[in-house]
Amino acid sequence: MRQMLIAGNWKMNCTIEEAVQLSSAIRQGLGAVIGVEVVLCPPFIDLQAVQSILKETGIQLGAQNVYHEDAGAYTGEISPRMLEGLCRFAIVGHSERRQLLGDSDEAIARKVYALVRHNITPILCIGETLSEYDANQTSAVLERQLMAVLRESEPIPNLVIAYEPVWAIGTGKSADAEAINATVSAIRSLLASTWGANTGEEIRILYGGSVTSGNVAAYARQPEVDGALVGGASLRAQEFCDIVFAAASTRR
Repeated sequence: MRQMLIAGNWKMNCTIEEAVQLSSAIRQGLGAVIGVEVVLCPPFIDLQAVQSILKETGIQLGAQNVYHEDAGAYTGEISPRMLEGLCRFAIVGHSERRQLLGDSDEAIARKVYALVRHNITPILCIGETLSEYDANQTSAVLERQLMAVLRESEPIPNLVIAYEPVWAIGTGKSADAEAINATVSAIRSLLASTWGANTGEEIRILYGGSVTSGNVAAYARQPEVDGALVGGASLRAQEFCDIVFAAASTRR
């Protein structure tokens, strides 16, 4: 069985002091959680401080983005070489990066390959906008976003995919759990047809979009869904812990 994963994306929030307080509260609140992998993804400036808090716990650390080159004249960017040994995960392709900051499918694919070269697990975000959803373009959009990675790479068994319908992110409009399961099943089928059935079955696929402690169990119970990428709720320590506990309860 694929291990469930709950990742908290703090986005552009938390000073170093705030990050220490939040990660400390989450560490204390979670204690020992069995059967769920937990990842915190703070801003770059908070990574080392949060790493010190998470030492000797099972909670993993992730970055929110990366640049595809190892070094060079790329002012303001952070390379995978800089993150190696600091982070086990890194988010790439989040809808905010795609929509607001111009990350293309091809640029996101390069980031995935760069992370893999440095033994960092990519959390690849994919998802359709409301207009694409209303136009019944979900399948075509997800295939385009996925194939930018799949067609250029050998299988990446430890890749994590986060399906985040853009219309559900930060809007409070959570998607129907059974519908999400069907979409995730289609994603898994595309993985299997490109990289083989074994890899398609091994890769963890998360749901993201207005996830709360009240709805996460409905998603986690779905057979194709392997956890959640949590946004705003991950900034509230007790709520994030409750999300982890609710997800864990579905696997007992």
